[in-house]
Amino acid sequence: MRRVGIRALMVFVGVALLAVYASAAYLGYRLLAAVWLARSDLLEVVLWTTGLALLLSYLSYRFGTIRLLSQVEATDVPRSRAPAVHDRLDRLAERMDAGRPRLLVGRIGAPNAMALAGVRGGAVVLDRSLFHLLTADEIEGLLAHELAHLESRDSLVQTLGYSAGQSLVWVVVALALPVVLVGTGLRRAFDWIRGRPPSDPLAPVAALRRRVARVVMVGFVALTLVLLAHSRRREFAADERAAEVTGDPLSLARALRKIQRATKPRWEMASPLYVSGDEEGALTRLLSTHPEMDDRIDRLVERADRERGAVSIEVR
Repeated sequence: MRRVGIRALMVFVGVALLAVYASAAYLGYRLLAAVWLARSDLLEVVLWTTGLALLLSYLSYRFGTIRLLSQVEATDVPRSRAPAVHDRLDRLAERMDAGRPRLLVGRIGAPNAMALAGVRGGAVVLDRSLFHLLTADEIEGLLAHELAHLESRDSLVQTLGYSAGQSLVWVVVALALPVVLVGTGLRRAFDWIRGRPPSDPLAPVAALRRRVARVVMVGFVALTLVLLAHSRRREFAADERAAEVTGDPLSLARALRKIQRATKPRWEMASPLYVSGDEEGALTRLLSTHPEMDDRIDRLVERADRERGAVSIEVR
């Protein structure tokens, strides 16, 4: 008899827990509905919040660029020291809608280049080794690639896109929270009804926290994968734009091949415009900001084939 009474009590607790979770979910949906009904005011709040988030992201982008320049010890290249490179950069800037960026040299850690729009007028940073590794035409192809990034404001778009995506993730979390509450309530209720109550009285809270964290994690992973895919597409687009402006896709292809052979960077710059892409494994490619170097070179060679009507061109 006593056992039956305990089981009945457990069933009662389970039903009560389900009612509590369902009530919380209902209140959450009512709150969302109230916010929706007040959407005239909500629109203003969203606009202000979005604007503030974008402003903070822009400021972070600007200061982050300054910090990055300091990390690579970037300094301006006087025209007197590299007049030919400056002349080529001048001609490229006239053909492209990117303005005339500063030309800097730094210690990137590998033969590479970066385009940074977060400084006034923009900047192109070349690693010191490139001046010894590449020919003048190859440096011009690399400069055109970086100017293409500045022209399309890729780094700024990536930064602001990530901020907007973060806001969207939290909106999804707010919408998913009532569903998570119902799911958690059902599980805890059935645990009690089956006579298997959790040993930890705070277990439901911990479980709810884990579920919310899982929703947030999935959202941010999805956002990151989308932005990485966009970054890889922009690399192909910058290559195409550079080939179009210079009329010499093979020079850029040779520059990329030399960079690839000179070194495989041990680490990848935080900038979404870093020129190298890892090439080992599907997961690595998926998480890379850049496509495989071989794919980029092959596309440039195919373009040269089409333009010259050649059967095959090999870049060594």
